[in-house]
Parts: sequence; C-alpha cells; structure tokens
Amino acid sequence: MRAWRERLDPGAREGVPAHVTVLFPFLREDCVDGAVHRALEEVLAAHPAFPVRFESCGRFPGVLYLAPEPDGPFRQLTRAIADRWPETPPFGGRFTDVVPHLTVAQGHEDAVLETVEAELLGGMPITALVSSVELLVHDGTRWHERASFALG
Repeated sequence: MRAWRERLDPGAREGVPAHVTVLFPFLREDCVDGAVHRALEEVLAAHPAFPVRFESCGRFPGVLYLAPEPDGPFRQLTRAIADRWPETPPFGGRFTDVVPHLTVAQGHEDAVLETVEAELLGGMPITALVSSVELLVHDGTRWHERASFALG
C-alpha cells in the first residue's frame, strides 16, 4: 500500500502518513495552544483504543480508499472532536455523511484505480490497533506531526 500511496496520493508526497482522518480541517496552527492540547487529551482519553481491519476498498470520484471495519469508532471520534470545536465541522461541512477512509490514490482515472484496487485486495486484510490520534500541521509545504494523543 505504501508504494501506491507514494505514487498516487499527493498527500503522501506532502508528508501525510497513511491514516483515517478524525477531523479536517481543525483549528489554525496558531490557535492550538496548551488549553487545546489539554482539551484534546481529555476528549480522546474518553474513547478506548480499538482494533481495525481493512478488507475492502471503496471509491469517491477519482479516489480509491481502504474501508475500515468497524468504522463506528472513527465516526465517534470525529463527532466528539467536532462537538467540542463546532467551528470546525468535518471537511468544512461539505458532506452530510463523513465516511471514514484511508486514501490510497486520488486524482486518477478509473482504470488506474481498478489496477491498484485489484492488487490491494490480494494483500488484505490489513489489521491494526488504533491507540492514538495524531495532530498534523502544515508548514506551507509539508505536513508534520505536532502531537499525539492516547486513546483511553
């Protein structure tokens, strides 16, 4: 998956690790102070760590992603952070249903996405334990991890 992301996901080339987004966009970097860190710690510690499996792919227009199962814990994390900071609705409020996903490729033709999907399916399932949420910030060129918050 890593090789596909590096070739076909512009975010990977900007330093974004493989991830399932909890909330984007979040607060401007200059607004993320100690009080915000403490609030994030508190909100996220209220949610337990959980196992996740990726055993299927999904599509948005021009995007291929891995679908996490279960996706409920990701939805709960998104809801908790968005409820705490209502001025930061997921994806700017553009979607009525925010679908948890791990982007592998974006901005490519269906034929490319079909090739990648066929190869990915042969290596599934992929399993992981989600035990933290990372806060990424953009410096104008690349994304960097600013902090990591443990789940309870």
